[in-house]
Amino acid sequence: MNEQYYVYIVTNKHNTVLYTGVTNDLWRRVSEHRMKILHGFTSRYNVSKLVYYETFEDIEAAIAREKQIKAGSRQKKLDLINEMNPDWNDLFQEW
Repeated sequence: MNEQYYVYIVTNKHNTVLYTGVTNDLWRRVSEHRMKILHGFTSRYNVSKLVYYETFEDIEAAIAREKQIKAGSRQKKLDLINEMNPDWNDLFQEW
């Protein structure tokens, strides 16, 4: 069975803050953001709403994509989200 990796973007309630990350367990990682288990950027800015993700079978590809997204402008992140999730629904609810 192949491992899956995820590059994801989470935001806050008002969609004003964006955080991009990578994980091998999207449900667990978003749950950690929601419960503020890990102290740092996401807990400080109440970032817990999953609005975008991509799936990879290769960790190196996932990390490269995360870096590419992080290096891009805010507008490029907004474009990615709007293409996949134009209503900015919390995709965690559908997971």
